[in-house]
Parts: sequence; structure tokens; C-alpha cells
Amino acid sequence: MPPFMPLSLVLMLLVTNASSTLPGAAKEQRVWAKVGDLALLPCHLSPQELRSHGKQLYEKTALRWERRGKSSHKEPHMVLEVEYSGLLKRARSMIPRASVKEASFRQGNFSLWIEPLLSDDAGHYEALVRYGKETQRCQVKLDVVTVTVNPPGLLVETEPLWLNCNSSHSAKLVGVQWFHNGSLVPISSRFQAHHGALSISRLSVSDSGPWHCELTYSDNEKVFATFNLQILGLAGPASPVVYAAAGSAANLPCTLNRDPRASGILGVSAHWSHLAGRDLETWAIFRNGSKGSFNLHLSEVGQGDSGQYRCAVSIHATTITRDVTLAVITVTPSIKGPVAEGSHLLLICSLTHPRGHERFQWRQLSSGLTNESSFEATSRGPGVQHYYLGSTLELTTVSQEDIGTWECSVHGSEGRLGAVEYELYITGAQLAESHPILDGQVSFSLILVLLLLLVASLLALVLRSRRIFLPAFPALERVVIAPTPGNAKKDEGQEEKSLQTEC
Repeated sequence: MPPFMPLSLVLMLLVTNASSTLPGAAKEQRVWAKVGDLALLPCHLSPQELRSHGKQLYEKTALRWERRGKSSHKEPHMVLEVEYSGLLKRARSMIPRASVKEASFRQGNFSLWIEPLLSDDAGHYEALVRYGKETQRCQVKLDVVTVTVNPPGLLVETEPLWLNCNSSHSAKLVGVQWFHNGSLVPISSRFQAHHGALSISRLSVSDSGPWHCELTYSDNEKVFATFNLQILGLAGPASPVVYAAAGSAANLPCTLNRDPRASGILGVSAHWSHLAGRDLETWAIFRNGSKGSFNLHLSEVGQGDSGQYRCAVSIHATTITRDVTLAVITVTPSIKGPVAEGSHLLLICSLTHPRGHERFQWRQLSSGLTNESSFEATSRGPGVQHYYLGSTLELTTVSQEDIGTWECSVHGSEGRLGAVEYELYITGAQLAESHPILDGQVSFSLILVLLLLLVASLLALVLRSRRIFLPAFPALERVVIAPTPGNAKKDEGQEEKSLQTEC
């Protein structure tokens, strides 16, 4: 300090500096809060003040919060007051929104809590704290940000929406930016800006989550606010594909992302239809559903059931739709009917309505050949399983080892999509080990049959040979010679001799 400075001026500076460090001196703080949220107006002792005056906090403490409104020149009015006796008073407009944590008084915390915050709560606030012989003042300027959503309440997918963001700041608004999930929202055909407001022409479930607005004013003040959108819509992918084996059951999904009854929405219904040719045929109708689920169950599907299905959910005057494609997996063998051992067989795995990225894989799940004496299907262990890629499985020479269950599975980028099984049976295959007793009985029967056939053949030959040597005309066995004149006596004698011979 210069030696020529007057003593009176030195004393004045010391008094001014000392008064700025007194507990009663306060500097106005600024707080931003969004309408409908919690606003916290801070007022607490610094660590130095708490060490110096902490003992006096255990004595009786009184607190009074006042508000001057948006202008600091207006007469203040009481917001909340805690008397030395502990009696709590609140202004009628602040019941029950304003509160303090009396348990925190001993830690030097006298902050004011306002919840939910209203747009009219903006203004200048002051707290007066008395404890022992000390007095503490806190001054806070509360500014509010208002986010308006039209229509209000729970939003439904496909509906339009308006978002508006403004604040109580008195400077001129020069710019507004919107962010969704931390990313800047570009202006497009679906997102349009209108004097600081943002319009969304058609909501989707992906629009759910936090929306953030940033307001920029002419005095370079930036104000931020966040609003969380809740949109009722269909869960899952936009165009799902369900893969099912021919002959199996299939479930077509149609589920809301939240239970509408929990939000007080009743009378929700769903209509299922199947695109057969060019027409959509109505299949089933559901009302209300179970926790927003309207899934369609098909007990047994075939190739004729494949194609596009549509689920239309009606919520009040809004209808949201979801198209589901049913792809049926089938196996077609190259040999119709029984397959003989040693034949060349192709098993062709086909898929209706493919998307183009599917991959096929074959494997044998079970085999009919075992080391036991009975024919039964047994699962093969993971160490002995073989996988064959491609939609066609080629068995060049069908053998007994190929008997059993074959599986064709369909895979995509999301993993395994579905599978179908095919049972392979072979005609003429030895399905069980031979039994010694049964083999002996079969051999004896075959020998006996052969002997009987041999005897029958010999008898047939004997009978045939006898027919060959017997006379064909028995009447020719008797020969009569007619007598001639002059030889009568001789003929008579010969006749007699012939007769004798015949006898």
C-alpha cells in the first residue's frame, strides 16, 4: 500500500472487504428447470462457514423462503417458512409442491424443492436462515423451460406429433436444435421445423426415448430441455419372417411394445388376414389380447399356408399393421416311395419365400443301426456328427448306416432360423441281428420244402413215363384172321390154335 494513502481510505477498504465475507452476504444464483420436473433451489453453508458456525446449527433454526416473481422489484411473498418451533408453513399455491429437508438443517443445507414445477414458478427467490446469532441469505433466479407435446398423453404409432420448446428467458430466441438419443435430428420429409417447433408426420416405435431441445438466445444464453416420448406400437422387426417345418406348428408374432391396459387404453382389437393370391382373407379376430399380445397360432402348416399374413391392431381411431411372412421348409426325396439299399438318393431341402441370404445345413440326428439286438433310434454324440452344407444332400449308395432321422436346418445372419426332419427307411435292409435258433428253424423249413418238391417231381416223371409205353389202342391187341376157300380146315385149325393162344 502506498505510504501516502490517507488512513480513512484504508479503513474504508478494510470494512468493505470484511462485509463481503460475512455469512449474511449472498450472490444470486441461476437455476434452469423444465416444467413438470423437479426444481432444486440451492441454499447451503460453505465448508468454511460450516466449520465456523456448525455448533450453532444445533440450536433453534428458522428458515423463510420468499419469492418476488419474475421481476426483482415486486413485493416478495412467502413461499415456505419453518419457525424456531419446527412449525412448517406454505403458501396455498405451493401446497404440496414446495418442501425442505429439515433433517439436512444440521448439515447446513436449506435448499427448496419444488415438484412438479409450473411455468408460473419462474422468478426471483430469496432464503433467510437464522441460527443462533447468525443469519444466512441465499438468492436464486429460477427460469423455466416448457416442452409442449401435441397430442398429449400416450402416443400411438403412425400418428402425427408436434414438439415445441420455449423458456422464460427474456432475450430474443435466435436458434433451436433438436436431438434424439444424442443425435442431431436432420430436417426431412418426416421431420419439419416451424418457428422453433418440430413436427413429426408419422410416428414409429423407434422414435421412443429422450428428445432434447437446445435454445440459443441473442445474449448467447443456451437453454436445454429433455422430454421422454412413450409410443405405443408393435414390438419386433418391421417385416418379420417365421420359418416353420412342413407339418409342424407356427406362431406368427403381433405384440404391442407395452400393455395398453396399463395406460388406461381399453377396447383394443386385432384382425389377422392371409394374402391368398391377390386377396386378403380374414383368418382370426382377437379383442384386448393378453398384455397386448395378438399372436396367431397355426397348429400344422403346409406349403399352401406359406405366404404373407397381416395383423391389423385397432387402438381407438388409429390402426397399425404388421406384415408377417411364413416360410415353410420341406424335404423332397428324388425317389418316390420305398428306397432300396444301394440306390442313389437325393434329399432336396426347399424353402418357400426365401429372402436370399439363407444357408442350408444337413446332419444325421439319429441312426437305426445300433450295437444292440433291437432296432431303435439313438442320438449321435457331438463328437461323431457330420455336417453337410447345401440345400441338397446326396447319398450316392444308400446303406444301412443312412437309416434314421436327417435334419435340414436353415441359417441366416441372425443365426438358426428353422429346421425340418426327414425319416429315411430302406427296403430289404437287415434291421436286426440274426438269432441262432431262428436261423436253424428257417433252414430246416427250407430243406423240408425242397425235399417235398423233389419227391413231387420224381412222381410226376414216373407217371409220365408209364403213359408213354402203354398201347394207345387196346382193341388192336386182338387179331382175327378170316378163313379163305380151300383152306377151311386149315383155317379152323389155326383159328382154334389162335383161340387157344388168346385164351
